[in-house]
Amino acid sequence: MTGFVHIIVPHGDFTLERGAEALTSYRFGTGAADHLFCSRCGVKSFYQPRSHPEAWSVNANCLDAPVALAVERFDGRDWEKAKADLQ
Repeated sequence: MTGFVHIIVPHGDFTLERGAEALTSYRFGTGAADHLFCSRCGVKSFYQPRSHPEAWSVNANCLDAPVALAVERFDGRDWEKAKADLQ
């Protein structure tokens, strides 16, 4: 519903060039995931998922230039089982 297309990017390969002061953090449930929203427009362009604690999940729809992606379906309702199936 939010149109989030995940690109998993290791922490070491990600640099936020500007806008950190506008981010608002939201955590729920276990608190492991850190959902970051723009405090001005409400867009979630990237966040720290609990499924990938060593990486950020970047929303491909928020990139300035399109990138070629191979999109794989993922069962977000039963994500723990779906994550285990990836390994």
